[in-house]
Amino acid sequence: MARPVKWRRIEQLPAVTHFVPSDVPSAGPENILKLEELEAVRLKDLEGLEQSECADKMGVSRQTFQRILQSARVKLADSLINGKAVHIVGGHFTQNVCLVRCLDCGREWTESLENMAADPDLPHGFACPACRSGNTQCDQSCAAPPGRGGCHHHGRHHHGNHHGNHHGNPET
Repeated sequence: MARPVKWRRIEQLPAVTHFVPSDVPSAGPENILKLEELEAVRLKDLEGLEQSECADKMGVSRQTFQRILQSARVKLADSLINGKAVHIVGGHFTQNVCLVRCLDCGREWTESLENMAADPDLPHGFACPACRSGNTQCDQSCAAPPGRGGCHHHGRHHHGNHHGNHHGNPET
């Protein structure tokens, strides 16, 4: 069985996702900066938080946070030194995660807010990874309250017997 995706929480989506040096054609070389890499730079370098605070905010270990931050800094330095564009896109991120329980088999797992918002009758919605049931419920322990990046499904049951990708695709 594949290891489940560890979602990296981000607080802000960028207003601008593509930076191109003024003297380089837009079709030139570029670095892809993942959204969680941008969040790591924002928390550590812009907000000035300690590494442990940053890791806690993103929901990852300090070691994982350090790897994400280092990757981002290398890409940004390469772009600045070598005149490459920066395109901010993708990654394993969410604006929140919820603990979900299957009401049929009892399995518990974490699901991203983005998948929780999907219509459970659609193939890209979420279902129990063990029994594929759509009879699931959020346990109300989401990190943020509804309306501020939190889950809007507290205590709600999600019914559906679809057989789509139950984890969604965090890259899109």
